[in-house]
Amino acid sequence: MVDAYVWGHSTRLSPEAPVPVVNVRRTEQRLGGAANVALNVQALGATPLLCAVVGTDIGGEQLRNLLIERGMSADGIVQSRHRPTTVKQRILAQDQQLLRLDSEVEHDLNAEETAQLLTAYDDLLARADVVIFEDYDKGVLREEIIAACIAKARERGIPTVVDPKKKNFLAYRDCTLFKPNLKELREGLGLSFGPPATDRPGFEAAVARLREVLRPATVLVTLSEDGVFAGQGEQKIYLPAHLRTISDVSGAGDTVISIAALCVALAQPAARTAALANLGGGLVCEQLGVVPIEKNKLLQEALNEGM
Repeated sequence: MVDAYVWGHSTRLSPEAPVPVVNVRRTEQRLGGAANVALNVQALGATPLLCAVVGTDIGGEQLRNLLIERGMSADGIVQSRHRPTTVKQRILAQDQQLLRLDSEVEHDLNAEETAQLLTAYDDLLARADVVIFEDYDKGVLREEIIAACIAKARERGIPTVVDPKKKNFLAYRDCTLFKPNLKELREGLGLSFGPPATDRPGFEAAVARLREVLRPATVLVTLSEDGVFAGQGEQKIYLPAHLRTISDVSGAGDTVISIAALCVALAQPAARTAALANLGGGLVCEQLGVVPIEKNKLLQEALNEGM
């Protein structure tokens, strides 16, 4: 998706309606959604290969151009005449967001779009070391597509990692690593339990239920200010959050899944994967806005922590 911004200045209300009049000073388009995960993957030194569906519209062209500007391939981007590109446009004045306009649809891909997407995925899979599923409940991923993509990856021995949303939460059977946050874990399973700091039995029962249904090799749960949990086999790993000066939590989940995916591609153990992902998620929270992880800073912090 495209994150679009309109920055301006406002000093008066409109005579037409009780809304501010914004004098536009500048506009900007940025890579958003799964493309922000790709930016993190690239910043960490790997080569991201995006596979998604956009529209045959201005937003679609903007996204393709942004990818090219960043030196990323657009080979896996399918353009469809049946749906618009997801664009989230924010209107800001005096650094305050006044309004957000979302241009998108959330219905499932049709047969033609599905065939094109799976063809693009097949072409890219031959060049992949790991597959990241970034699910936003926008209709591009649905149960049949997810099952087919995981099966194709497993046939080639390529690991799969998942950043889920509620709609397809239980569709990612036999993935390698599954990374919900605490809220997604509750909603996806339809269970009520507290955080592990206050309800460890309830939390671990939920993780056990998740593993029973999806059979992932590793479960990585982000716990916000309480850090992360990783479960693999009989291992149960709890890591506290690193003390940081929090400026903005936006994009922290994208950084966590990016680091975790690359660790999985490199066959790192669950403890190290969780530790690096937890560290990286904390580092990006020190920055304002959605920004990719700084590789050298992550390396230095990891060395300082004895990883």
